[in-house]
Amino acid sequence: MSATDPAARLRAEVNAMQLDWLVEEREGHVVAALPIPDAALIERYERLYTGAVSDVLREHRLMDQALPNRVQPLKAEQRCAAGIAFTVKSQPHTLLTGEMTLRGRMLEAMGEGHFIIWDCSGAEDSTAWGGVMTAAAKARGVRGAAIDGGVRDVRQVWDADFPVFCRFRHPNAALGRAMISHFQVPLRVGTVMVHPGDIVLGDMDGVVIVPRAIALPVLERAEAIVGIEQEIFAWIEQGDSVAEISAKGGYF
Repeated sequence: MSATDPAARLRAEVNAMQLDWLVEEREGHVVAALPIPDAALIERYERLYTGAVSDVLREHRLMDQALPNRVQPLKAEQRCAAGIAFTVKSQPHTLLTGEMTLRGRMLEAMGEGHFIIWDCSGAEDSTAWGGVMTAAAKARGVRGAAIDGGVRDVRQVWDADFPVFCRFRHPNAALGRAMISHFQVPLRVGTVMVHPGDIVLGDMDGVVIVPRAIALPVLERAEAIVGIEQEIFAWIEQGDSVAEISAKGGYF
C-alpha cells in the first residue's frame, strides 16, 4: 500500500476498526426498482398527507422519519407534494473555484420525479435555493425541494408554483459564501437518514422520508388509514358517541 494513496489508507483504517457494516449501511444502498413505477407511486403518495404516513412509519418502528420542524413550507397553504429523494450537501465556504462546475453537474443529474433534499451544514448567511434553481429544476421534472437552510427569490418561487420547504429566507446567494461538496450521497438531516431513492412527502405539516425498501407497503397501509379516517369523520358528524366509534374500530 502506498503511503500517499488516500483510498488505500482509508480501506486499511476501515478494516482495522471493523467498520465494514457502517460503510455498507451508509454507502451500500442501491436504488432498487419498486413493484410499481415511480411515477405511479408518487401520484398515489400525493393523495395522502404526512400525518398518515408518519403513523404508518411508527407501525414499522421508525419513529424519527420527519425532517426537523425547522424545515417548514415556504407557502403556508402548501399542497401535498411527493417525489424521489435527490440529495445535496453544501457547507459554508469562502472559495469559488469549482462551485459552478459541480453545480452544473448536479443540475444535469436531476431528473423526472426527483425531490431535492439539501443539507446546508448549518449555513446562516446564504441561501441554497432561489428563482433560477426553481426554474431549472422544474424544467427537468423535479417535484419539489426541502432545504435545511436558506431560500431567496420567494416571489419567483411562489409564481412558479413549485413546492419548497426551508429553514429561513435571506437575500444572500451562496456564491462566495457556501459551496456544494456532494450530491446523491446519504445525508443525516436532524435525526433522519436520507438515501437517494427514498420517498419524500411534504405538506403543510412538514416533510417525511419513507425508506425505499418499504415504500409500497407504507403507501398501501396509509391509503387504508385515510379510508378509515373518512369513516370516523362520518360517524362523528352523524352524532355517534366516543364509545360507539371506538367499538367500530375508530380512534381519536
